[in-house]
Parts: sequence; structure tokens; C-alpha cells
Amino acid sequence: MSHDQTGRRVVAIAPMPPEKSAYALARYSRSPDSIESSIKWVHGHSSEKFWDQFYFDYGHASIADLGHVIVCFEDISELAAIRLEDEPLWDGQAKSSRYQNFASNRWFVPGQIQGSETEAVYEGILRSLSEIYRLLHDPLTTFLSEREPRPESMKPADYQRTIAARAFDVTRYLLPLAAKTNVGQVVSIRTLEKQITRLLSSPLPELRAIGDDLKEACQRPPVNLWGELCGQTAGLADPLAPTLARHAKPNPYQETVYSDLARHAKDVLRGTDFDQPSQWGNVESVDLVEPHHPLDEIVTTLLYRVSHAPYRKILAVVKDWSEKQKQETIEVATQQRGPYDELIKEFRSGYAFNFDILMDIGAWRDMHRHRRCQQIQQNFTTLHGYDVPPPLVEAGLDREYRQAMDAVRTDIELLKKKDQEASLYAIPFGFKVRCLFKMDYAEAEYIARLRSGVKGHWSYRTVAWQMKQQLAQRYPFLGERIQATPPDIEDTLTR
Repeated sequence: MSHDQTGRRVVAIAPMPPEKSAYALARYSRSPDSIESSIKWVHGHSSEKFWDQFYFDYGHASIADLGHVIVCFEDISELAAIRLEDEPLWDGQAKSSRYQNFASNRWFVPGQIQGSETEAVYEGILRSLSEIYRLLHDPLTTFLSEREPRPESMKPADYQRTIAARAFDVTRYLLPLAAKTNVGQVVSIRTLEKQITRLLSSPLPELRAIGDDLKEACQRPPVNLWGELCGQTAGLADPLAPTLARHAKPNPYQETVYSDLARHAKDVLRGTDFDQPSQWGNVESVDLVEPHHPLDEIVTTLLYRVSHAPYRKILAVVKDWSEKQKQETIEVATQQRGPYDELIKEFRSGYAFNFDILMDIGAWRDMHRHRRCQQIQQNFTTLHGYDVPPPLVEAGLDREYRQAMDAVRTDIELLKKKDQEASLYAIPFGFKVRCLFKMDYAEAEYIARLRSGVKGHWSYRTVAWQMKQQLAQRYPFLGERIQATPPDIEDTLTR
């Protein structure tokens, strides 16, 4: 604690139960008392009553920004991890497929196919991916070691880790969305409530189950292992966030809006063959879309989210619509909205730089971490084909990879007819996904500069470089100021 003759103090407060710390800080902001007095006050009063009254009845949502929690999710699918992280105000990390061997991992099996013939088909797909993942690792490591011998200045252990990471960069293309992972997050209880609501409203059973588990975890005292290791005799007796857990429930708007939009899109885009790549013509894998009318942008974004077509192609159709046709799409996206529901993120429009990007799922997982932009991701599919990692071609190992991916694509199409959900989990990271990134100039500069660096994965390095190139083409002065690194400049041993 800092203290001088001016009366100024800087006080660090030890961790408290999140609902109680938020209550103390909320009271502190609304009274002349010191923080110690506010904490003593809260200790003697019911925080549950306070939360019921101010947060849930009066809607003072900012109060929940003042309490934070650490929550870990273990043995969840990569698909669930991606959806878990779909929060704009989120801090956390997933187990890295770049630095760890996923070969020994088990995978998630959807409940409804367990014990059925479909499970055997599903397991067959994932086993074949796992086998190729294992088979490619050693020859790839040997190739990379021969191509990039260890410099004298580099410790053997550091060298081995770096070469292994470069090999996993390649083999992770064979990891399915069903691969199991762990995620740790630090979030405010406001974000936690939104996350629980979103999970409980998901069409995916695994996500709804995780939402229920999260609710349950909020009703129990947190694990206080650190306290025990430090000699504390008793753990934290208070539940993590009991009031929040009691109020968290599925949201009807979130439950229905995307299926409503999908039906609407199928109807209004009928005859355009928008889900057939052969109809899309030549669209860049990184496409900077020129600014257009806000209504056209929102309508196009809503339809883009539930289709597989490029943004530019949908925009061309929407621009020809009457005002009434455009308004109908907005109506569909808002008809179930309740008085306290936020608009879905597809309405977040007005950014000057909108990039429609088609890239492999593995590299997109890294781009997905960027929070200072809006990301509208289309559903995962095998429709766009897959990427072939350049080191596999250079090592002469691409034939086995292509054969495996072609076979898996055929098997996934057959599996899709039996169980759509299972076919989604079976999609490997090497297949491409389309995602719209909306941002301001500062974020475009940051992504292009950071993600094009030599430490990065070649896939997102190429995307970042193309972002700079597209910007420079449209706005020469702004684009040229971005210090991006061309993808042909390599340094394999930099991490």
C-alpha cells in the first residue's frame, strides 16, 4: 500500500468471491467510504439480495464487470473450445496443437451415435486421421532437421522443441474438430453469464452440457489448491457465483435466430446455387470488400453467416433487391428478440475494413484470438476443399496426406447422411473455413504486422501479407505504412 501526506493511497485487494468483490466495488463507487469499510459492509450484508435487485431486476449489468473468475474446461472437443471462445471480452488460452502431441488424445463422440453403426463409421474416420498424424511426424521431423541443422549457438533442447513445433504445424492439419483439448479462461462474471446463456442456447448437445456444467460449477466453492499448498487450513467456503448460476437460462432469441435465418436464406437465395463453389467464380482467398450502404452490409452479413458463399457474391444479389426485400431479412433476424436481448453480432457493422477470408481451420484458430474486430464465421464444411502444407510437398510426403484427406472427405459426406452433427466433428483442421473479419485501420495494421512475422504459421502469414497487399492496392499510403513480412522470408528456427 502506498500512502503519503496528500492522503493518496493505492491498495491491492486479495482475491474474494467474485459476486462479493463486485458488490464491494459497486458499493465503493456509490459511497464516500474507504474500500476496507465497503468490504466490511458487504461481509455483513447479503450479496445475493443485492445481485437480485440491482443486476437482474434493474439491469445494472456493468456491476458484473467488477468480479472475475478463473474457470478451466478439460477434455472438451476442439469444436466446443472454438465456441467457448466466441466472446468479444474474453481472456484465455486453449491447449496448443502447435507445441503438443495430440496423437495419444481420445476424441469426442456425440451421445446420439454411441453404440450405433454410425459410431463405427465415425471412429473409422478419426482412426485413419490419427494414424496418418502419427505416421507423418517422424519423417517430417527428420526432413526438417536435415534442412535446418542445429546452429552451434542453439541449445539441443530448444532446437528439438522448435523442430517438433514446426512438425506439429503440419500434422495438426489432420486433427479433427472432435480432438479433445483443455481451455483455461479468466473472465468477468458479466461475460460468464453471457457465455452460459449462449452455451445453453446452442443447438449442439455438447455445448448445452458444458453450459449446465458451468452453471453447476458456479454454485459450488471453487478449488482452492493454491491456498492449501500455501498452508491455509480451510478452503474458500463461498460458492463461486450462486446468484448468477440461479438466473442463467437458455435464451429463446439465441436458440432460434440462426435456424430462422438459414431457412430464410435458403428461400431468398433459391436458384442462385450459392452453396456450389462452381458458381462462385474467381474470388480471392483474402478479399477486402469496398465500403457499401449499412443496410446492404447488415443484410449481406446475416445471409453470409448461414451460407457458404463469398461475401462479395451475396452482396451483388442484395444490392439488386428492393428496400422491402432487405427489410424482410432484418425482420427475420429480430422477430424473436426480447426486450433485454442484444442484437446478434452480425449487426455490428460500419467498420471501414471488411476482409472476407478463406483459410484452413487450424490457422484460423490462431486468427480467431483477435478480439478487437468482429468475426462472422460460416459453418464448418468440406465444401471448400483443404490446404496442403508446403513442408509436406517439399519433403515428398504430400501424396499420403492427400489420399487421407480425399478419403476422409468422401467418408464425411456419407456420414453426413446418417448424422450431420457427427460429420461436423469429423472435419479435420486442414479443410478451409470462410470468415468475415470487420475492423478499423489500427487492427488491420496490427494483424498484418504481427501475423506475417517469421515466427508464425505459413498459412496465416500468407493471409496477413495479403491483407497488407489488398490495403496497399486500395489505400496506397495506409497500406505501405504497414511493416508486414513477405511469406517467402523464412526463419524456421525462430519461435
